[in-house]
Amino acid sequence: MAKICLCLTAKTLDRNLEILGKYRKHADIAELRVDCLAPDERLQIRNFPQQADIPLILTIRRTVDGGHFEGGEGARINLMARGLAFADADRRRNFAYLDIEDDLNVPSLEEATRTFGTRIIRSYHNIKGTDSNLAEKIRSMPHSGDDIVKVSVTANSITDTIALLRAGKRSGKQEKILIAMGRYGICSRILAEQFGSFLCYTSALTETDSPAAAPGQIDIKELAELYRFRNITAATKVYGITGYPLNVTASPQFFNTVFRLESMDAVYVPFPANAVGGCIELANALNVFGLSVTVPYKESVIPFLAEQSPEVDSIGACNTVSRGPEGWTGANTDAGGFSDSLLEFTGRKNLKRARVTVIGAGGAARAVASELRRLGAKTLILNRTILKARELAALYDFAWGSLDSQGIEMMGKYNDIIIQTTSAGMGENNPTDPAALYRFNGKEEVMDLIYHPALTPFLKRAADSGCRVQNGYDMLIRQARYQYTLFTGKEFPEHLLPRIKFENSDGEG
Repeated sequence: MAKICLCLTAKTLDRNLEILGKYRKHADIAELRVDCLAPDERLQIRNFPQQADIPLILTIRRTVDGGHFEGGEGARINLMARGLAFADADRRRNFAYLDIEDDLNVPSLEEATRTFGTRIIRSYHNIKGTDSNLAEKIRSMPHSGDDIVKVSVTANSITDTIALLRAGKRSGKQEKILIAMGRYGICSRILAEQFGSFLCYTSALTETDSPAAAPGQIDIKELAELYRFRNITAATKVYGITGYPLNVTASPQFFNTVFRLESMDAVYVPFPANAVGGCIELANALNVFGLSVTVPYKESVIPFLAEQSPEVDSIGACNTVSRGPEGWTGANTDAGGFSDSLLEFTGRKNLKRARVTVIGAGGAARAVASELRRLGAKTLILNRTILKARELAALYDFAWGSLDSQGIEMMGKYNDIIIQTTSAGMGENNPTDPAALYRFNGKEEVMDLIYHPALTPFLKRAADSGCRVQNGYDMLIRQARYQYTLFTGKEFPEHLLPRIKFENSDGEG
């Protein structure tokens, strides 16, 4: 089973011991990044293993490999030898592992290291991209006995993550550490077991003086508690969410909390993807059982479906795919989640007397428009690209316009309810207001499908004008309950809902 390795990157040994003590219960191994230490601290590393009392990796990473050691190779090798102190045969006083790059050839260092029970990690780093011949690279890396081969590459696309997964499977039974750095490789860390990796490197990201040792590392507490990393085996069912950039999403917190409370052998993982087809290919390779699909792929995922629900047919957007006997089956839970949430918010049974404006014409807007038609609302579709507004409005004989002064003027006739469906205003420090020209009169009921931040600039402006407002958090929870049923074939455990609702936080649905 893959292990959790806590990277210690603080500038002093005492601070690293303090951080290790705080997160010890989550770590199986720790890596002392000597190159991150202050220069005078580097000379004191010999006693660190005994003080840490946990299996330790000794790493002095060069700048060319993404580290901070700027000295010559002779100085670096001497520092390694100083830390290992070969005269001491007590393994409890020694580093358990020594990380040596694949191009470092010092036979005497390697021989002495193995003699005193320290295992060698032979590492290769590509901080710019992913090699085309990864499987051969892994097979040809110099190693001996029980050495561990480590390959860490930068995934510049979801295709690079697929390449690493396949290279690992083709490279034989040699014990390996395989890492795809960057946002596209987050699944290679959480699913280290599925990638055939010996361990997952992680950092204490909440400690401001202990930065991540490499791009894409996950906080150790999040990895251990939210993703239940130590429970993941080859038999664990994998679900996830795909989209781009997928910087914020609350879905992993929701589903992984449900899985934990239900004692299910399952995990829900983010799959940021620059192309939805690449994510589907990776999901097939990992035998993923289901995916939530968010912006911008709710429409472009449809060609990859073997079967789709009537809602997907009529709406033209899909936010849920699940594995079936013939391939991927697509559904749309946005529609039901939206209408359930809107009717609860407004206290209405239908919208037959309501005049509604929808801002946006993407995948989420398609689900919203479909439900507004079903509920009887007279609706206006406004979008920055007017052709998309006209295309969506034509499906339901709705009014349409652009987000210009003329379109904003039209809103005055469709302003009982205003629904914002775009990503404008999502995330931290995003001041975008898609309808900045509109002046609220305080009588509108306003819903924004974004839930992070809890009040977007658009929604805050509505609230400040006296409008009743609601963000997309309630809709997220409602549609996720439908997704749970599609993923697992079971009714959502409603009795658990009070225990799994969490603070309105990060995300996109």
